[in-house]
Amino acid sequence: MTQLPRLMMFVALLLVAVSMAQPAGAADAPQAISLFGQPLYTPPPSPEAQTKYQTAKADYEADPGNADKLIWYGRRAAYAGRFDDAIRIYSEGVRKFPQDARILRHRGHRYITTRQFDKAIADFEKAYALIAGKKDEIEPDGAPNARGIPVSTLDGNIRYHLGLAYYLKHDWKNALRLYSEEVRLADNDDRRIAASYWVYQILRRMGEDRKASAFLKTVPQKPDLIENEAYWRVLRLDMGAITEAETQKDGAKDPSGIAVAYGVANHHLFGGDKSGAFKRMNDILDTSGWADFGYIAAESDLAFYKARTTK
Repeated sequence: MTQLPRLMMFVALLLVAVSMAQPAGAADAPQAISLFGQPLYTPPPSPEAQTKYQTAKADYEADPGNADKLIWYGRRAAYAGRFDDAIRIYSEGVRKFPQDARILRHRGHRYITTRQFDKAIADFEKAYALIAGKKDEIEPDGAPNARGIPVSTLDGNIRYHLGLAYYLKHDWKNALRLYSEEVRLADNDDRRIAASYWVYQILRRMGEDRKASAFLKTVPQKPDLIENEAYWRVLRLDMGAITEAETQKDGAKDPSGIAVAYGVANHHLFGGDKSGAFKRMNDILDTSGWADFGYIAAESDLAFYKARTTK
């Protein structure tokens, strides 16, 4: 064999190896389709995220009857941008462990990420039924917060995400039901403030301005927050306690910043500035954070209003 064919064979084998190593969720593979029909891509994962994914995968494959290891396998896949893989993993888990509400909760979350809202609602409603009458449990964090104290629970996350799925469908009644319940049952201010953020948005969307104003007076004025300071800033803007510039001091380049930007857009919408609100929502869609809830909510609103105006 001459040197050229050998070189060509080496290059071909190298390309195959690279393609096999290329993680799903990388820029060449769309992980979702937007509500406007556009493919959505995730960048290649960080080396740390990829290593944790591979470790979780190996852990599960060594013990495939372990529901905890399956859940972390799916979570690490999602953190690495492999949303399609995460849904596949959780779907395997639903078949293996049909009574485990945790797996439905996580698959529902990734159905929201991938804009499959009806499927998300179906999963969360099943999970909601499964937790009825059972003791709540802390849900471990994928990325520990500054204090290393998990602030969310299984029940709280099921209510929160189910409420969000209904919100994204503009089903205000059901969204309000879930978030109001979460405000009432929350055992810490992080959960309470996050749910309160959505309750206020929903009441204003429903045209219940007096109820919305009354609700703001029930929100803790000095909450002890570890994670959800961004939601608190939006609520303070709605209370008239801080300015828009103070609310958006960190910009909109991460999930909390996008949540703030969406809340500010709604603030303009509720104040009658529809063009300003939609401009801000479109600005959110110009960021790369398409998996963030504030981004999905902005996309949902713009798609909804576009559908109404084109009828």
